[in-house]
Amino acid sequence: MEIKRTENRNQGEFYIEENGKQIALMTYKKSGENEITIDHTEVDESLQGNGVGKDIVEAGVKYARENDLKIVPSCPFAKKVIDEKPEFQDVLAV
Repeated sequence: MEIKRTENRNQGEFYIEENGKQIALMTYKKSGENEITIDHTEVDESLQGNGVGKDIVEAGVKYARENDLKIVPSCPFAKKVIDEKPEFQDVLAV
């Protein structure tokens, strides 16, 4: 499944689309010059338990690294994923 990203001004999203419908979504907003806040993650019931949510958070981490951004994970799911992975700590805003 391909994870796509869109951004409009200070808000963006990572998503997976199937048959014209978003089946996984993670939204973020720019919360500083070099910082984004992940504020929501959701995965369609048909995909839950398959690691899709973790994959979409990982896409956000990769994006942050590539753009020298830090992440504030206000979404509980995104926070859990980032906290559980020592290799993601470099993007966590202090």
